[in-house]
Amino acid sequence: MRVAIAEDGALLRGGLVEVLARFGHRVVVSAGDAAELLAGVAAEPVDVVVTDVRMPPTFTDEGIRAAVALRSGPDPVPVVVLSQYVERTYAAELLDSRGGVGVGYLLKDRVGDVAEFVDAVARVAGGGTVIDPDVVRQLVHQRSTPLRRLTPREVEVLGLMAEGRSNSAIARHLVVTDAAVAKHIANILAKLDLPPDGDDHRRVLAVLAYLRG
Repeated sequence: MRVAIAEDGALLRGGLVEVLARFGHRVVVSAGDAAELLAGVAAEPVDVVVTDVRMPPTFTDEGIRAAVALRSGPDPVPVVVLSQYVERTYAAELLDSRGGVGVGYLLKDRVGDVAEFVDAVARVAGGGTVIDPDVVRQLVHQRSTPLRRLTPREVEVLGLMAEGRSNSAIARHLVVTDAAVAKHIANILAKLDLPPDGDDHRRVLAVLAYLRG
């Protein structure tokens, strides 16, 4: 993959470059702020962008606003937001962009495995969707309906669905049966007024529909 990275912390930025290179990928844009990221992507074709949320000059939402811009332009770019924060103003807009294809939102302090992180970036570059369950939960709790319809366990299952996990993987994580997971997912789809579908991407679209409220 040809990757663009936007991260104001020089050490972390350098670490990301080394990690991606170790797995055979090339960082062609290494930016310390959002303006540098946008200029770099305009000049260099990339397969995916990895960006922080808070960057200079105000350290508020420059990175995620740049991500939304990259997703909404004439040549949309797959984007992974990698941050310590869930920026609620733009997060749902970002995750809903382009039908949820080629987008991710990961939390730095929850990335526990380098190989899984690189795999998540590759999945987004290939048109997949990867959302940390904590991002889902934080966005979920700011809505009133139809969120109230779901039980806490269903919200948990929905978060794992957002990671792109299969029914079996969800069952292993929650230590329940595949049948129990299938029942939870059927309930989620019904409560969100979405028809059941066997396609994995529509499972993610269920998450996005939920975030739209």
